[in-house]
Amino acid sequence: MTVVVRETRETTVRVEIVNEPARIEIATSVPFLDHMLTTLARYMGSGVIVSARGDLKHHIIEDVAIAFGTALAKHAPAFPARFGDRTVPMDDALVQCVIDIGGRPYYRGGLPSSLYEHWMRSFADSARATLHIRVIRGWDRHHVVEGAFKALGFALRQALRPGDDVMGTK
Repeated sequence: MTVVVRETRETTVRVEIVNEPARIEIATSVPFLDHMLTTLARYMGSGVIVSARGDLKHHIIEDVAIAFGTALAKHAPAFPARFGDRTVPMDDALVQCVIDIGGRPYYRGGLPSSLYEHWMRSFADSARATLHIRVIRGWDRHHVVEGAFKALGFALRQALRPGDDVMGTK
């Protein structure tokens, strides 16, 4: 189990990643964020417990991303598979996520929501992950963002699997 607590003047966030995949409890006071985190945890195949409260939706979304990314970096095995890639269709949307959890933060995306574009960037920075989200097509913002969270969950499932001791060639 990995626990991260983030407290600022604006928010209080607690994220737990547990070894019970069916245990998903999300309560952030932002309904769409709750839906996306539930989706992410389910497709990631990990139990996730998140509680958050704060002053503004933007602050809650950002601080949850930071705490979740920090928890994920701490939760990763010593020698993970490291890389993950998944393309997910969701009705009109088709979204690809490619991730490297090897310790080099970088984000490149283009989600049609500034709040969830910021979530992905904050998550990647805090997880120390290289994250690319590519929206191949889609016109419904909900479907595009949800497709991105599903693809991220699947890609993390791959990247977090135990690998060998070769994390790089440098």
